[in-house]
Amino acid sequence: MMRGVSEHVDVLIVGAGLSGIGAGHQLRARFPRKTYTILESREELGGTWSLFTYPGVRSDSDMHTLGYRFRPWTATQAFAEGPTILDYLKDTARDGDVERHIRFGQRAVRAHWSSAAAVWKVEAESVGTAEISRLTCDFLFMCSGYFRYDEGFTPAFDGIERFAGPVVHPQHWPADLDYADKRIVVIGSGATAVTLVPAMAATAAHVTMLQRSPSYIVSLAGKDRLAARLRRVLPERRVYSVIRWKNVLRTLASFLISRRRPEIMKSLIRKGLEQQLPADFDIDTHFSPAYNPWDQRLCVAPDGDLFRALRRGAASVVTDRITSVTETGLVLASGATLDADVIVTATGLNLLLFGGIQLSVDGEPVTVPDHMVYKGIMLSDVPNFAFGLGYTNASWTLKIDLTYDYVWRLLAHLDATGASWCVPRLRDRSVREVPIFDFSSGYVQRSIAQFPKAGSKGPWRSRMNYLIDAIVMPRGSVDDGTMEFGRPAAGVPVRS
Repeated sequence: MMRGVSEHVDVLIVGAGLSGIGAGHQLRARFPRKTYTILESREELGGTWSLFTYPGVRSDSDMHTLGYRFRPWTATQAFAEGPTILDYLKDTARDGDVERHIRFGQRAVRAHWSSAAAVWKVEAESVGTAEISRLTCDFLFMCSGYFRYDEGFTPAFDGIERFAGPVVHPQHWPADLDYADKRIVVIGSGATAVTLVPAMAATAAHVTMLQRSPSYIVSLAGKDRLAARLRRVLPERRVYSVIRWKNVLRTLASFLISRRRPEIMKSLIRKGLEQQLPADFDIDTHFSPAYNPWDQRLCVAPDGDLFRALRRGAASVVTDRITSVTETGLVLASGATLDADVIVTATGLNLLLFGGIQLSVDGEPVTVPDHMVYKGIMLSDVPNFAFGLGYTNASWTLKIDLTYDYVWRLLAHLDATGASWCVPRLRDRSVREVPIFDFSSGYVQRSIAQFPKAGSKGPWRSRMNYLIDAIVMPRGSVDDGTMEFGRPAAGVPVRS
């Protein structure tokens, strides 16, 4: 069923997770007279932090950088659990009067840009009834992240249908799963597995982390001691800013050392492991990846919780490949078997850019991989369109905060000049295409072909360096010779 146009808004935001809630909050603060609506396909806000409910779910970035720049993180935990983060997002939405702008259960499925009218015509599908509603907007802001929410990634395991117990993917955790005193096998070695193993080990009979290959895992303090000391003498906002920058610089230093002198970072990580693990533990087999640090994201064990579970024998690590699954467990390539009552497939996520929306410009479909990313925020030749895409080597929100700043500057420029549209044009033919993500993680490599390209230089380069972005992005005119502005009536570029 199709309904007619229900409304026009100045800005349409897609997604009510971390990015979308912040966008709504800041749009209202910066442009109190602009109208906006947020389309959210689920029935609750929070995105990742309301979707994932597996045991121990937590941030893998510290909350002083994962939190918004405009809203200090005041809880004591630096690596917070999911429910605490969700409360933070709900408080942010309440403070910014965001929730009344959200249309829950509405998935944006198509968006058509009309240059003649200088508007986006958007179709949204009701998740419950499949009814289509129509909206128009001047500017379309995609804040849907890049994870596919309706399914995770699970490779094919021979015989998995024979297993007598539950097989669970963390993205779809059953609320009634009872694993107390059960033997658990968690397949995977990424951030989710590193979180699940110590959390489940608290009540399970035993938890085995079965990995095909190791990941780099570092132990960091669960609470920031410097923040606690500074709170005794400084206002909360000042403390937040200091700790935020301290953590930004620490993470950036780790990344740069890993890229330029990987042997140094490998040595530091190994020394940390030797301090956390028994003297006879086989670090080379279980915690020494074949790739360099930060070729994939580092996993964090707050206060060494994973290593504590290993030391007390509540958990173990097996590095091997699965040959088949039987009724009672798993058969490995080495010939060994693992008995299990529950199998958890912490095997990764699937990516879905822009929530899977179909885009077109003046009747021509937008094939996203054929376009280039401008400042990591917009697509070449797609007018009045921006998206939030965080860093792979630092907290997501660091880039999102900068994205807000740039989009608001762009909207202010349109208002000031009377232009109706803006679009980045790739005129420099010396710019080479490069992957938008320089990351070897499986979830990236499986889906990188679906993503737009980055450029080798200039505003088309997709930097993974918050320090440089924080200096460069807020400066300079948005009318930089690459961004083109115009009005529908004239149909020619308009310069300020």
